[in-house]
Amino acid sequence: MNSSVSPRQNADLLELKYAHWCEDQSSVEPTWAAFFEGFELGSAQVKRKEDAAAASTGSSAPASDADLAFFGKVVSLIYNYRTLGHTQAAINPLSVPERNPRLKIEQFGLSAADLDREVWNAFFRHGDRMKLRDMVTALEATYSGKIGFEFMHIHNTTVRHWVRERIENHALHLDQSPSKKLSSLRWVLEAEAFENFLGKRFLGEKRFSNEGGEGAMILLNVLLEACPSSGVKEIEMGMSHRGRMNVLANFVRKSLTTVLYEFTPNYEPDLVAGDGDVKYHLGYESVRELSDGNVRVSLAANPSHLEAVNSIVEGKARARQRVLSEEAGEIDRGRVLPILLHGDAAFAGQGSVAEVLNLSQLKGYRTGGTIHLIINNQIGFTTSPADARSTDYATDVAKMVEAPILHVNGEEPMELYWAALFALEFRQKFGRDIVIDMYCYRRQGHNEADQAAFTQPIIAKKIADRPTFGVIYKQQLVAEGVISQADLEALEQSIWNTLEDGYQKMVALQEAGDRTAFSGSTGVVQPTYSHAPVATGIAAEQFQKIGKVLTTTPAGFNLNPTLEKRFIPRRAEVLANGGPIDWAFAESLAFGSLLLEGKPVRLSGQDCRRGTFSQRHAVFYDYETRERYIPLEHLDSTQAKFCVHNSFLSEFAVLGFDYGYSLSYPSMLTLWEAQFGDFANGAQVIIDQFISSAESKWQTPTDLVMLLPHGYEGMGPEHSSARLERFLQLCADKNMIVGNFTTPAQYFHALRRQKHRDYRKPLVLMTPKSLLSRPEAVSHESDFTEGTCFQEVLPDPMVFANPAEVNRVIFCSGKVFYDLVAARDEKGIGNAAIVRIEQLYPFHEDLVKAIIGVYSNCSNFIWCQEEPRNMGAWSYIAPRLEEVAGSKIRYAGRGTASSPAAGSKAMHYREQKALVARAFEI
Repeated sequence: MNSSVSPRQNADLLELKYAHWCEDQSSVEPTWAAFFEGFELGSAQVKRKEDAAAASTGSSAPASDADLAFFGKVVSLIYNYRTLGHTQAAINPLSVPERNPRLKIEQFGLSAADLDREVWNAFFRHGDRMKLRDMVTALEATYSGKIGFEFMHIHNTTVRHWVRERIENHALHLDQSPSKKLSSLRWVLEAEAFENFLGKRFLGEKRFSNEGGEGAMILLNVLLEACPSSGVKEIEMGMSHRGRMNVLANFVRKSLTTVLYEFTPNYEPDLVAGDGDVKYHLGYESVRELSDGNVRVSLAANPSHLEAVNSIVEGKARARQRVLSEEAGEIDRGRVLPILLHGDAAFAGQGSVAEVLNLSQLKGYRTGGTIHLIINNQIGFTTSPADARSTDYATDVAKMVEAPILHVNGEEPMELYWAALFALEFRQKFGRDIVIDMYCYRRQGHNEADQAAFTQPIIAKKIADRPTFGVIYKQQLVAEGVISQADLEALEQSIWNTLEDGYQKMVALQEAGDRTAFSGSTGVVQPTYSHAPVATGIAAEQFQKIGKVLTTTPAGFNLNPTLEKRFIPRRAEVLANGGPIDWAFAESLAFGSLLLEGKPVRLSGQDCRRGTFSQRHAVFYDYETRERYIPLEHLDSTQAKFCVHNSFLSEFAVLGFDYGYSLSYPSMLTLWEAQFGDFANGAQVIIDQFISSAESKWQTPTDLVMLLPHGYEGMGPEHSSARLERFLQLCADKNMIVGNFTTPAQYFHALRRQKHRDYRKPLVLMTPKSLLSRPEAVSHESDFTEGTCFQEVLPDPMVFANPAEVNRVIFCSGKVFYDLVAARDEKGIGNAAIVRIEQLYPFHEDLVKAIIGVYSNCSNFIWCQEEPRNMGAWSYIAPRLEEVAGSKIRYAGRGTASSPAAGSKAMHYREQKALVARAFEI
């Protein structure tokens, strides 16, 4: 063994090699094989000595030398059951499992003649002695029962041994108490009755029922009831549409009258604003009152895009953990439990699942472990597992984070009960993800109007001929004497009466015309957007205080020589002279000012600590030790929390996470930065289905900031465009703010404005690249201090002696402004004004009209942009400018193109020069 590694690493390596040797003695190197043979021999010798001692007292006969090889075979048998027992477990309620030939005793050199021989193993049943046949029976019951366990892929021996001990104790001590059985029965009957009631009252209405998967209600309710004693105060949930209505009504406890009203043909959401969404996408939040404490339960709203909501739930959970920790004075991720419900086909098929799993142990994104519940219908719409994945199980992707996986028979209530408690205990102890894969089936088609028999005729017939889970279980409990027939009938009638009463109440309210009783929303209604300026300037003293901290490092800290000689001195000089202030400094000043006001800040994204363009340096690293120092954490003893996290290489999951974070921590400024804006479309589902539309659909506002580096500088089609046109296409009803700024001060004020208004809107910014260091693209201290604010439109900085002589107004946004000014100065043009539309949406029509109104004789209006004609802002802005100017708007920019930018720098410069020249010529 290697002496240069830790004892734990040596132990882990030893156990891994031993496991391989037990499975196949030829799979390890000869030296390892010899070592394990000696180990097995020594273990057998211990047994022989114990037997000899026992024999001396007359209690048993000593072992013979033939026991030596036999002992190794038994160890291999145990190891293989732990590894492969799940492959023959009775987890599928629709079929009898096939025996795995690799687990026949003959595979290990054993025979029927050995079954009555006495065996033992120190790591199975605490070394209890038993006959081999009893050991095989015990292994069958433990690893090939109604739960199939996968845990041997866990490398951490502490975690793996803990899991193993719990599993092997479970087989001995499964709690079968009547109270647990009766609770489980009620949950199953409530779920079945709900679906039956909807089917009868609202025939043909889509509800995406969970018929066949009612066991999920046992899992959820057991988790809920165990939360108070486990220290869980809140549950953050996400799930798709399958079974969602049942979960909303019976678990989250959304008003039954509202749920039923949403199924009526006259349903219309009682919205102050927005368009609403279909009933099986809506979220809800409630406080479940339990005997030993209350638990807040929040089910996130979600689109039909499967698994898209996962990262949002994780972000919400972490934010709530932060909020509760601030209240309690310490971080305890155990207080908020994320639960994600998945479908089997989606869990295996959607790449976002792997992305979210990868978040689970990252410092800036971990949530203390997530419990994943897979409602394994064994089908995806019409696609069978054989066509839906290349792996044995839908859950195999979860092995990447070494999550334990429990494949559970969905019609075994007590096994489901135990699995839920085990999962919560594991999560609370180790802060890691765990998966419960509940095997069940789908009694209906994909929806209630769909016929599964079209594509799955055999399985559909088997399901149709099969009694429901509720029928099977209630008959079992009556037969066991757990409940009498009379009490059962009373229970079922009570459940049905509750549904009928809710329906009759809904009908009465509907006939009375009282729709307010059906609001059933936990969404947020906020004031409408206003163009009114917001005072966001700061005091000069505060400006200097923040700047001083940003240019100071602790004594003895070895700053990188380049930063020490150039970065810090340049900032110190700027601070002393009141400018010129660049974009990165302006950003840090904005962050610092918010922190001092008690408003926390979170910045997340790929390489965002340093910044893609080495501009930010929010974190300093000691050049000798790599110790970190974050200046913005040292502004004041009473400041708010500043978090800056380099993300892993994902857009989809990380943007979703930060969006979710912003929902649950509204006082924090939450920012996500793309490495390049071009890569943001890797998260297009999050942008389209959540950020741009969630307020309209679900009344869930956010003020998340998206920083998308954008600009044409000859870097090719994948490093030029954040696809501004796509964001503008999504704009309506004042749903978000889209900007392309030209000065650092504008950026500063826009960031501060996000936290100084009484409403919340996403802020999507085309952030600079070359402007980060362009000498003209700077601001001065006077642009940041009291009395200043963000300006949605900027007039031409040139002072015209006679504005009436201006015969050309060029509108633009972003970097091209500086190219236009340079060309105008070079050519000595004195009759062309350049107006910057800093905020493209919402468009400030009145301000634009006021600015161009001074050019009373101008009739030539141009829009200039760097992007191709079919991209950028042109299609969006042209009709708006024409309405304001009362004149046709001419276009100066690149021609239409299928690719955002040229791959050749020479071509880029030629196109750029031509479009700028055209702005002054057409």
